[in-house]
Amino acid sequence: MGTTAFQAWRLSFYFGAVFAVVGVMAPFWPVFLKARGLSAPEIGLLLSAGLWLRVILNPMIAQLADRRGERRRPLLILTLMAMLGFSCFLFMEGFWGLLAVNLIASVAFSSIIPLGETVVLRAVYRLGLDYGRLRIWGSLTFIATSFAGGPMLAVFGSWSVLWAILALLVGVLLACALLPEESIDQKAKPAQSGDMWKLLRHPVFLLFLLAGGLGNAGHAVLYGFATLHWRSAGFSDVLIGALWAEGVVAEIVLFWLGNRLLSRFGAANLLALGAAAGIIRWTAMGFSDALWVALLTQALHAFTFGAAHLGAMHFIARAAPEGMAATAQSLHGAVGAGIAVGLVMAVAGLLYENFANGAYFFMAAIACVSLLAALLLAKIWDGKHMDLS
Repeated sequence: MGTTAFQAWRLSFYFGAVFAVVGVMAPFWPVFLKARGLSAPEIGLLLSAGLWLRVILNPMIAQLADRRGERRRPLLILTLMAMLGFSCFLFMEGFWGLLAVNLIASVAFSSIIPLGETVVLRAVYRLGLDYGRLRIWGSLTFIATSFAGGPMLAVFGSWSVLWAILALLVGVLLACALLPEESIDQKAKPAQSGDMWKLLRHPVFLLFLLAGGLGNAGHAVLYGFATLHWRSAGFSDVLIGALWAEGVVAEIVLFWLGNRLLSRFGAANLLALGAAAGIIRWTAMGFSDALWVALLTQALHAFTFGAAHLGAMHFIARAAPEGMAATAQSLHGAVGAGIAVGLVMAVAGLLYENFANGAYFFMAAIACVSLLAALLLAKIWDGKHMDLS
């Protein structure tokens, strides 16, 4: 195996290892928490507290890594902290004890992703690799572990969720150890105190956060209530599972074509493409819950998530100031997957309760704002690193 091929393999392995954990946690972690005696409101509070703490602490952790000019050692430390946090669930009891260890595990694990993305993207540009084809392996392992989780629960019970996460975190530790150390640019000026706030005030970065954050937030009704609505429309659980799988497969196809799309549209216009697809997708789902509409709109996940994610990653790689890539990644995650999604999700239940699938019209309106922000971003961004001076 050549040097470039080996680099591509270990970057792919990183994505595969991390998203294998996500594939177990996303659908099955609440099942484990319920088995530990927590009520539905307590589970909601526990998960919400973890989300908001990540929004606050993840950018701080990323800025510290930027200031030290390191990536791999912080990744290893965070993975060990996540393993310690999840291990504490073996003996911790009661809501407050479980909340405390969940906060440790949640913050540590979620901080791994933006730091790892920074390493991967730097290697992608240094070696001329295709980011989308590396990222595919994360989608594939997510599908594999989420599908395997059901039979695992049936055979081994709810405690198997915790043991599976701990076992898969060993793979994450190995993947982080294998990440290329030389992917850090030693000549880059380290981030300084206060640079994060300068970045947050930069008009180009603000437009990016608005476009990317609202693009993510537009999925709130889908993620929160699509399964419930499809059930009410008479879809079987097997069919609903197939619809969710269709979205991930569509995402994989787009990632495979990633470099071609990036060359054709550019990073900012990929965000715009995702938002435009969101307008179509959410409007169609608002008008009809027919099966043929569900089949067509789930295919649009390739653009509403895949194209937007691809555009966001390449924007950060090209626009983030030297020495601030991890901070920019973490702020994107905190706003896009944290604040924006959290705020919209908070009202998504009320919208769905009152309008049923008509709630998607509100998501289409959010996508319209995302599109405007992305188009303006494409107009004012010069394609270079942002200047914070």
